[in-house]
Amino acid sequence: MILIFAEHSGQEFKRGTLELLTAAQQSGLETKAVVLGAEAESLAGQLGAWGVGEVYVCGDPLLKDYNPELYFSIMAAAISEAKPDYVLAASSMLGRDLFPRVAQKIGGAVASDCTELSFSGGAAVVRKPLYAGRCSARVEFQTAATKIILMRANQLPIGQPIKNTTANIRKLALSPVDLKTRIKEIVKGASEKLDLTEANIIVSGGRGMKGPEHFKLLEDLATVLGATVGASRAVVDAGWVPHSMQVGQTGKTVAPTLYIACGISGAIQHLAGMSGSKVIVAINKDPDAPIFQKATYGIVGDVFEIVPSLTEEFKKLLQ
Repeated sequence: MILIFAEHSGQEFKRGTLELLTAAQQSGLETKAVVLGAEAESLAGQLGAWGVGEVYVCGDPLLKDYNPELYFSIMAAAISEAKPDYVLAASSMLGRDLFPRVAQKIGGAVASDCTELSFSGGAAVVRKPLYAGRCSARVEFQTAATKIILMRANQLPIGQPIKNTTANIRKLALSPVDLKTRIKEIVKGASEKLDLTEANIIVSGGRGMKGPEHFKLLEDLATVLGATVGASRAVVDAGWVPHSMQVGQTGKTVAPTLYIACGISGAIQHLAGMSGSKVIVAINKDPDAPIFQKATYGIVGDVFEIVPSLTEEFKKLLQ
């Protein structure tokens, strides 16, 4: 049996959750889900259409914002009650923080940052990258009763919901927890675009942009494409953009359909964070830049001439 941690943002499930629901549909295994947070009860009803038979729900106001102690407590309780063979969750910041704690509590095993998932004969077949993406390994679980798989977003297809199906809703109560941490305030960024890990198109900039003021060129291109803007570690360290925009080993690992790298040389830590992209377009004046070794298409030239030209051409095609 599969138990899916259905991560959401507001009134919508995240792309990674929809990918996992599709994978569970195709597995042929019984599927249950867990939805936590203030919107949990209104969202839970949608999961029946994805083949979920039972949904564990906790809409306690204390779960409005992510607190690892509270989420750990309720998630461990849900797993204890459901007794799944597999727990599937997105390899998001939340997932990578929460599920190692849960695994330690229940004696489970975790495979994180996975890029391939399928089921054969009721058993999960999982792969994950190693050594900054230079190779990949097939992951096998041996003795753990509960196997936790954290999948990168944008790795699996999203299917279609099933009509006229409903899920049984089971409410969970949050047990009293002697909290050591309390969330006082969540300060959100000004951007309304998708988080990098969920974005289907990303336009990223590096030191070749020469200054924070020139990121406006990337924002213009991103607006036309419906993309999210990212950055290399070098420009984040220089203070040009916030860390939330960093793509790479010490930032966010992304796998969009289209990744446009502007003025990025292609250091190994950056390549490790975006090499899973389906199509990579590199723009750099240095023909020997390492980024071209990973690029699907390479443009050698001045980023300050090429990016505005791309923006204008895409406007003609898309608007």
